[in-house]
Parts: sequence; structure tokens; C-alpha cells
Amino acid sequence: MQDLIAHAPVLFPLLLALGASAGFLAGLLGIGGGIVLVPGLYFLFKTLGYAEASLMHLAVGTSLAIIIPTGISSARAHYRKGAVRMDIVKMVGPGILLGVAAGTVIADHLSGAALTIVFAGALLLFAAMMQIPPKVRDEGHAMTPVKGSAGGFVIGGLSSLMGIGGATLNVPFMTLNGVPIHQAVGSSSALGPVIALPGTIGFILIGLGVPGLPPFSLGYINLLAVCVIAPLSVVAAPYGAALAHSVSVKTLRRVFSAFIIIVAVKMIWEASHG
Repeated sequence: MQDLIAHAPVLFPLLLALGASAGFLAGLLGIGGGIVLVPGLYFLFKTLGYAEASLMHLAVGTSLAIIIPTGISSARAHYRKGAVRMDIVKMVGPGILLGVAAGTVIADHLSGAALTIVFAGALLLFAAMMQIPPKVRDEGHAMTPVKGSAGGFVIGGLSSLMGIGGATLNVPFMTLNGVPIHQAVGSSSALGPVIALPGTIGFILIGLGVPGLPPFSLGYINLLAVCVIAPLSVVAAPYGAALAHSVSVKTLRRVFSAFIIIVAVKMIWEASHG
């Protein structure tokens, strides 16, 4: 508690800024907030001097917890618009659940440095993917239960290791299997909570009893960060989406890609030289 009081003048403004920027960029660029949240939380907790070995697990777990309310809000909005393909959700969902379980077990056996390098490497891949427009293949490449389960397993595993809701991976996976882009985005939003909820439970369990975590942490979930960031992300996302119609999103995506490349390289450097 004394740590919280001492850090409050720095902690709360940074959490507020992180929540607003994650939601705004998610709406503006059509990306998952976890891509912004995990590096932001990692550097925030690092700056405040918390245990180095737990920083990345704490950032990933907290990001997954934040995605639960934001993901449910997004999924409801897409469902009302008729953009959620429940047949696709049922094909991909079971594989995702198994993948999340596997990813959480792997995370429990990875050091903080190793998990940081895994995340940063995936971040570099995401930066490249942002420059490739999604292409919808014809019906000859339609989704099948086998492809859905296999793809879902990989997506669930990677998403739980990265602290993301899976849209970054789900949308291109679905479009490559014949799902129209708007339905892919909507169906992916419905799968976000399917990743985030079990992932959050997993990171709570593997983090119980870990020393050196910030105040108000339940396992690897910092409840204070969740309570501050989640509402702001939900509020800020529509403003980003509104601005997307009046600016060059293509240019912004290039700038953001360059930014996350810098962030990823910095994370790899610190993890390998820490």
C-alpha cells in the first residue's frame, strides 16, 4: 500500500493515458488493444521498479483481463449488426480454448526474458502483417471444422502468450478461409472473450504466491490497472473509429508499424541484456 501511495502521482496519469491511447488506437487502426497495452504495462511496471522476472507475465495477464470487458462490448456491437458468424465461432472456438490452456502452461515455464522475446518477435511479425491488406479467398478455401480447430489452437496459444484478444491473427486466418472481411472482424470480436477469460484465469493461477508484484495484484493480474484502463479503452475506441474516416489510416498504420518495431527491438534488447 505504501508503494501505491508513493507511486500514485506517476501511476494514475500513466494508467489513464495508456487506457485512452489503447482504446483510441484500437478504434482508429482496427487493431487489438493488447498490442498497445502489453508493452505499455511492461515499461510502466519496469519504471516503477517491480520485480524484473515477473514484469512480462504481469503485463500479459493484466492485458488479458482488460480485454474481457472491452471484448464483450465489441462482440455485442458486432452481433447487433449481424456480423458474427456463429458457425465460424463454433468451428474455431474449441481449438482456441485448448490453445489458451496450452499457452498458459507454456507461459508458466518461460522466464520473464523469454516471454518478452516471444512477444517482441510476434510484434515484429504483426508490424509486417499491418502492411498487407487482408484478402478473401474464394469458396474453394472455405473454413472447415478441422481447419478451424487447428487454426484456433495456434491462435489461442499465441494470443495467451501475447496478452491479445486474437483479432490480429483471427481476421487474416478467417479471410484466407473464405470469410468476408466484415464477418471476419465481427466473428473475431466474439472470440476475444473466449481467449481473454480462460487466459485471465490461467494467469491468476500461475501467478499466485509470486513475490514482488504490485499492490492489488491477483496472481499476474493487476486489478488496479484493469479498473482504470478498461473503462477508458471502451470510451476512447469510438473516437478513434470516428477519426478513421477523416484521416489516411494507411499512412497511420505505417507510422504505427515503425513505432512498434522500435518498441519490439527495445524489448528484445532489454530482455537479452537484462
